[in-house]
Amino acid sequence: MKHYVLTAICLLSALSCLQAQNSKVTSTLEVMDITTGKRTVVKEFPYLIEAPNWTPDGQWLVYNSGGKLYKLSPTTAAEPQEINTGYATRCNNDHVISADGKQIAISHGTKEDGRSRIYTLPFEGGTPRLITPLAPSYLHGWSPDGKELAYCADRNGNYDIYVIPAEGGEEVRLTTAEGLDDGAEYSPCGKYIWFNSVRSGLMQAWRMKTDGSEQTQMTFDETRNAWFPHVSPNGELVVYIAYKKGDVQPGDHPANKNVELLLMPAKGGEPKVLTQLFGGQGTINVNSWAPDSKKFAFVSYRLN
Repeated sequence: MKHYVLTAICLLSALSCLQAQNSKVTSTLEVMDITTGKRTVVKEFPYLIEAPNWTPDGQWLVYNSGGKLYKLSPTTAAEPQEINTGYATRCNNDHVISADGKQIAISHGTKEDGRSRIYTLPFEGGTPRLITPLAPSYLHGWSPDGKELAYCADRNGNYDIYVIPAEGGEEVRLTTAEGLDDGAEYSPCGKYIWFNSVRSGLMQAWRMKTDGSEQTQMTFDETRNAWFPHVSPNGELVVYIAYKKGDVQPGDHPANKNVELLLMPAKGGEPKVLTQLFGGQGTINVNSWAPDSKKFAFVSYRLN
């Protein structure tokens, strides 16, 4: 969970803030059919859950809650199962599954300093492996060939997009614009990284080559702040979450706001509003498209 401006309540740690929220909210894990617009409830939780991923085989939805990860069938009434993340029990809502479904990468608040770093581990559970010694690092993307991770990080007083080998190594900074760049995610073809940037004033969706070249603005909405563009597995569509202009600062994506989910062509073009809901932080932080590119998962909230 990223907080660029921490409230007084959350100064001790983002995790303690998350735990405090747990008892104050009801979370509804939903699936939307983009053809019919129908919203289907998968499960309701009397506490905070965030950021569903859909596994490449379509068998599981993965989400975080209380610093841990869980998997849940999107179609059966079976109870959620905890994914063993070893010592990483401060996982936030920046987690991504590899294209082959064998591994999961997480952002975990390291015990020693509480700062988010990126780790990888087997999808079935195991001991995490540290990938980014430097912090803070917030994961968002895993390249289709499995060789690289993309993430948002502060290294120089500015949040920019970085990439690093998935096995660890030297990180490379891709963006240098003043202000926040976030939500870096690879297109299924492996040629582009999508991200959101505040460089034009409001938060907008952008796209660049994987080497950082050809940084191109993809949304031009002067009434909304666009966050977390997620490309469908077939590469044709992008879903993202938006806050109304004036409801939040352009560089902030808080919880408990009236937001919209929008859909646009991946090649660019006019977006359309799919639905309105109460949510924000935690609703759709990571890619949650189903493998068939016809549905995606998200979380809506209700305050208790």
